[in-house]
Amino acid sequence: MITPHQQHVVLIVDDQPDNLTLLHDALDDAGYTVLVATDGEAALQRARLSLPDVILLDAVMPGLDGFEVARRLKAAFATRAIPIVFMTGLTESEHVVAAFAAGGADYVTKPLRPPEVLVRIAAHIQNARQMTQASSALDAFGQATVAIAARSGRLVWQTALARRLIEHYFGAGDQAPPALLAWTQAAQAARLAGTEQPALLLAQQGRRLLASFHDQTGDEEWLVVLREENDEASIKTLMGAFRLTQREAEVLHWLSLGKTNRDIADILGMSPRTVNKHLEHVFDKLAVETRTAAASLALGKLRGSTA
Repeated sequence: MITPHQQHVVLIVDDQPDNLTLLHDALDDAGYTVLVATDGEAALQRARLSLPDVILLDAVMPGLDGFEVARRLKAAFATRAIPIVFMTGLTESEHVVAAFAAGGADYVTKPLRPPEVLVRIAAHIQNARQMTQASSALDAFGQATVAIAARSGRLVWQTALARRLIEHYFGAGDQAPPALLAWTQAAQAARLAGTEQPALLLAQQGRRLLASFHDQTGDEEWLVVLREENDEASIKTLMGAFRLTQREAEVLHWLSLGKTNRDIADILGMSPRTVNKHLEHVFDKLAVETRTAAASLALGKLRGSTA
């Protein structure tokens, strides 16, 4: 019979045979798949390969101690989200603080009590599952959302779309790119001042990366939603949505970006008079009378196409 826990993997890291046996038997009886490592290097390798649901990590081991193992796991993107429960006989406050500072989600004290360990493991698996479901839901709706640690600038988590955008514009890394950090600080300052937040994060060869600042959570993390604008893709979207010609769509696209007729003429290499003629056709096809109304319809269509 398959138990509810059988799909979950727990990695135990301890160099004491008695502890390994006690925990292995308790977890195995509860239906978990159990992996074992007896030193820090083996723990890092097995964590990277198996991506367990929870890691039970001994704080004191020869070679790499548990604190250093935790720091390395949290520094790597593939393993940073795995909850780490420290096992320690060191109950002094500085060791407890060190466990959490290294990235631990919880700790249990020795001598170990298997029922307590099982309850804590189940709770952390449930929390991790909820975080995964939330991230998957954002991915499903095409949200490029990233959480940034306010103090360290570390990328705490990001949806798949956010990761693709960040890697495309800035390259891969565990830290938020300097441009994103600077933008976030400016957006937070604008919010506090009650002024308009900046939208443009980066412009690059006909593409623009835009950002919106959502909030700073109680865990001191900034939530930022990224959105890419592509001139060519936007123009094609407008052509299809409103049955515009290529030139009409180009004029409307730049109008939606707040450009004046003179600006549009310079960008497209035409006279302002020609821009006016294209706009007249655009207004007729959109059934509007003003630049503001045309720009509003265009922006609504473009934002809807990226949602």
